[in-house]
Formats: sequence, structure tokens, C-alpha cells
Amino acid sequence: MARKLFENKDSCAMLHTINIIGTKWKPLILYLLANKSVRFGKLLFFMEGVSRKVLTDQLRELEEDGFILRQKFGEVPPRVEYSLTEKGKSFLPVLKQMYDWTIEWNPEISFMDCKIVLPVED
Repeated sequence: MARKLFENKDSCAMLHTINIIGTKWKPLILYLLANKSVRFGKLLFFMEGVSRKVLTDQLRELEEDGFILRQKFGEVPPRVEYSLTEKGKSFLPVLKQMYDWTIEWNPEISFMDCKIVLPVED
């Protein structure tokens, strides 16, 4: 599936960033990879509602953009793990600011109700 990009994305830093992480799944993928490498099946488990195809597409795009690293192990059965690159790690403070903003302006939202269990370290 081809990405749906804003036209003239390179003329604006905001549009460029939105083109990279502007889906509902990519920030969550980055969040889940914040602390360690994670296998595809585990990502799928933690991301309720995402299909295998969409997750695969999102992972490929993040890899193309230099945010994640895909490591394939020569084992049977095959094992693939995903981890953040330095570029991906440098984006974590942005996710933290988004989280802090949400908590400040939406105090009724409880992190305890979130299906995600892998925390971002400060």
C-alpha cells in the first residue's frame, strides 16, 4: 500500500514529520519499542485492532525512514525483532510531550485503562 503523503512535504518541517509518523499506529510502535527489541507477534498482541498487513506496512515505512531496525535471525522457526535506531530514540521526547499534554488537558483519561503495558522510561 502506498503512503498517503501531503503534497510538497519537504517545503515544511511539520508536514515532513507528519508524513513520517502521522498514522495512528506509528507513534504506538515507537512507544512499544522504547525500552527493548520486540518481536512482530508481541507488537501485534499489544496493538489491539491492528491487522498483520497494516502492522507490516507501518514497520516497513518506519524502517525506510530510519526510525527502527529490523533484525532477522537465522533460526527455525524464523525470528525477527524490531528496535529503535538512534533517530527513533531521539523522537521519544516528542512522544513524552504528547503524553504530558494529554494528561494535562484530559485528566479524566486513565493510563490504567490503556491496553499498552510497556512503559516509556524517562
